[in-house]
Amino acid sequence: MEASWSLGDRLLFHASPNIRGDDVAELQTLLARLGFDCGRVDGIFGPATARAVVDFQRNCGLDVDGACGHETVRALDQLSRHSGGGPGVATVREAEALRVVRSTLRGHRLVIGHFGGLGPVTRAVTRVVRSLGAEVIALDDPDPSTQATAANRYEAELFVGVEAHARPGIEIAYYKVPTFTSPGGHSLATLLRDELGPVLGTAPQVTGMRLPVLRETRMPAVMIAAGPVREVVDQAAEVAHAISRAVDHWIRLPIELAPTPEP
Repeated sequence: MEASWSLGDRLLFHASPNIRGDDVAELQTLLARLGFDCGRVDGIFGPATARAVVDFQRNCGLDVDGACGHETVRALDQLSRHSGGGPGVATVREAEALRVVRSTLRGHRLVIGHFGGLGPVTRAVTRVVRSLGAEVIALDDPDPSTQATAANRYEAELFVGVEAHARPGIEIAYYKVPTFTSPGGHSLATLLRDELGPVLGTAPQVTGMRLPVLRETRMPAVMIAAGPVREVVDQAAEVAHAISRAVDHWIRLPIELAPTPEP
């Protein structure tokens, strides 16, 4: 299990398939707080994390092999005691990107992901945001990692996933782990809550989660789970317009209205 590892329990290095786990996330957090850019804290030891480890080793006079073993962990621990907390490079970068003032959806690259049960909703959302000028691709592969890879290759600015669940209500998830919160995802999730609640007559629950599609996308991402299916599908047009309003608002959202990065 990914959550069973702590930093130092095993040698970490760039492999195929990528090594994953909480120990990788801890490594990424420490590197980011020290100013070594490994990208988003996603618990995946990919090329960016390997480059950050190499940079750290080179700066610390360690053997440069791109692998995180006991010597590298010891150096990280010693330096981190003097670096304090903070959101890290990835959180600051995402928050800074939100400062860019954008007036409309026109020309922005979005991905709408369908994970089953609510096809009429995702198709309606795709039509509406395209009508507003956005460049949109719709994905319906059931595998979250496949959708995340496609969104990353498309270089999307935003990912919105939609899936059905059997129980009544709406759950909106954005990417969050103990050491990283996606400011853009949190901001959009909040806007979606405000738009979808009145349409479906229930108060959506907003939650930070580490779902694979949220973790593996490089752009701000949210997952909307709603049910019961029939009731949501019957209001597909209204739901689609509510999601589109939230996305349009998010594009225009000034940084002062977005959540402050957590330490």
